[in-house]
Amino acid sequence: MVSLDAPRIFGFFLVPRFAMLAFSSAVEPLRAANLLSGQELYRWRAISRDGGPVAASNGLQVIADAPMETAGRLDDVVVCSGLDAQLFKDKAVFAWLRRAAREGARVGALSDGSFILARAGLLTGYRCTIHWQCLPGFTETFPDIEVDAELFRIDRGRFTASGGTAALDLMLHMIELDHGRDLAIAVAEQLLHERIREDDDRQRMPLRVRLGLGHPKVLEVVAMMEANLEEPVSCVDLAVGCGISSRQMERLFRKYLACTPRRYYLRLRLQRARRLLNESSLPVMEVALACGFVSPSHFAKCYREQYQQVPKSTRQTGAVRPASGGPLAAE
Repeated sequence: MVSLDAPRIFGFFLVPRFAMLAFSSAVEPLRAANLLSGQELYRWRAISRDGGPVAASNGLQVIADAPMETAGRLDDVVVCSGLDAQLFKDKAVFAWLRRAAREGARVGALSDGSFILARAGLLTGYRCTIHWQCLPGFTETFPDIEVDAELFRIDRGRFTASGGTAALDLMLHMIELDHGRDLAIAVAEQLLHERIREDDDRQRMPLRVRLGLGHPKVLEVVAMMEANLEEPVSCVDLAVGCGISSRQMERLFRKYLACTPRRYYLRLRLQRARRLLNESSLPVMEVALACGFVSPSHFAKCYREQYQQVPKSTRQTGAVRPASGGPLAAE
């Protein structure tokens, strides 16, 4: 546990279009810890590059307490970002983050901010996590960094949370490390958080909840599809692997998902391609290969049929992220 003599100071570095939910989920546990302990255990500052206000992805603006260069001593620096984090390439910010790490601050990121820490060279040799939608693009962009789909990750002087309310669980664990489990539990109860989730809790809802169905064979086939997007498995092998006939699999998919297994699998692969186009700098040909398309022309044709635009147009304009449900939702 840390000393109670001096409060721990968090600096939240706000990147334009940061995720407001992740930011507030990280700040509120600190406020509650102070309130419930009757002591100033934590202080926090909102920091921007130039000291000006920063707009979140929902359009609301947060007034910064200081520009990064005059932020003062910080025990923890938290990069708060969201949309377009993969495009962030501000060398001055990277240098500031590296300097903070050299001076002994723990450095972390919320939501898609792992892209920024990685570009700053601060995740080399560390384990991290990132929002599940960004995972394919991150692994393709930084193949040497150990990243997973866990809820959050604390690894020595680095910490990352996958986004949203995962930041709340991350901060509860940090409060526990600093001041004990009793205070962490009290904070969770104060915030009506019924359970402090562990780092290996899953980010996504269980497949049966996402799809809104419970047929075990359909779920088994879809899980197998999701695990094999780069090297697609034939429909015959999908059926054999799940212990059913191809005809039975066809009937189940038409009944429960209103499409054929082949079409559903294609949409899953195209969803992955769309994320890679938005969240990586991979050439279109490499995106196609990463999603199981051998022919660029076939990839372009399928993509255009699904999204009414060619892959290059998605990269140039930036597409809205798909919904978190199955491939039939919000497409």
